[in-house]
Amino acid sequence: MSDKIQPVRGTDDLMGLDYRKHDALKKIAEEIGSRYGYEPIATPIFEYTSVFKRTIGETSDIVGKEMYSFLDRGGDDITLRPEGTAGVIRAVISNGLTQNMPLKLMYHGPMLRYERPQLGRRRQFHQIGAECLGIAHPLGDVETIVLGASILEKAGVLDKTVLDINTLGDAASRQAYRQALIDYFTPFQEKLSADSQARLNRNPLRILDSKDEGDRALVQNAPKFEDYLSPESADYFAQVCKGLDDRKIKYNINRRLVRGLDYYVHTAFEFVTNELGAQGTVLAGGRYDGLMAQMGGPEVPGVGWSLGLERVALLMDAPPAAQSPISLIPIGDEAFDFCFNLAMDLRQAGLPIDFLYSGNVAKRMKRANKINARVAVMVGEEELQRKEVTLKNMETGDQSSVPLTELVMVLRG
Repeated sequence: MSDKIQPVRGTDDLMGLDYRKHDALKKIAEEIGSRYGYEPIATPIFEYTSVFKRTIGETSDIVGKEMYSFLDRGGDDITLRPEGTAGVIRAVISNGLTQNMPLKLMYHGPMLRYERPQLGRRRQFHQIGAECLGIAHPLGDVETIVLGASILEKAGVLDKTVLDINTLGDAASRQAYRQALIDYFTPFQEKLSADSQARLNRNPLRILDSKDEGDRALVQNAPKFEDYLSPESADYFAQVCKGLDDRKIKYNINRRLVRGLDYYVHTAFEFVTNELGAQGTVLAGGRYDGLMAQMGGPEVPGVGWSLGLERVALLMDAPPAAQSPISLIPIGDEAFDFCFNLAMDLRQAGLPIDFLYSGNVAKRMKRANKINARVAVMVGEEELQRKEVTLKNMETGDQSSVPLTELVMVLRG
């Protein structure tokens, strides 16, 4: 094993261009989300394990294989946050907000799952999420999808994705379809993968999105969900499609797109790219009208999505650079204290100032070039006497004298 100190496998240090992309995405989401009435929320990075087991479900891969769970020193069963929705719903219930509907909440932060690391899949990853609670109308689904599309468009990646949508029907439709799948797959049980055999009686819809080749061959002839939709469910989906058409949002109806948990109903959707290999889903969500009640709260409809920052960042161009810094260079010991205080004053005026505490003029000029300073402000004994500074344009090399009283105005210009 190397003596070097390394990050844990599947985790990354976020810095430089990657950090700026994440930061730009969060700002885009906050700015666009505010137009739609979303308020920010931040939940703890860990919860009682029951929060996730009750919501994600015992049969899911997340609970069965991927959660980081442990007993803390007080004996409580704790899990590091594997996804954001459960914590938001828990926060709404525990803070007594269920009477304040509708609620629109947006969050961002790290999630943790024990994954096999690859491009676009990390053990610590970051998400932006939006949860719209208390609106049962199909146009609420449309609004939520358009919100996601608007964020991807502002980030410059929407045209690199395809929107897949499907309907999961109402509870009665799902129950009828669930039984039809059990009846269909049971004779082929021995041919199913181990995961699908475990899901057959508890979560058969998840077999439809299995990646196992043998499962996929059997899925080809499985019953179609649309044959089990109630008239009300079919009408709901038709209204969602019409709403997207009216907003000129392009989409593909993908009948294999499912959410396997019982509280998901009606619309499911994913924005998918073919530029990231197997991990192509960059934003995914759906309607989850039964989730609040499953967690012990009242019956409150909900629809939401989550966006993977790492995956979207891989598709993004570099965001605009921050304001170029200004190098402040004292020439001689007499100017050092003066330049230190001048640097503080210029920062108070809103200007980005780089000031080195040591080094000769040549070293400081080299530093100015390295950080791509747009201008160097030089102060020596003569400048102090004249109450001026010398400005050097780092791109052209031109120099000029500027009175101290005009310095802020000139630097801002």
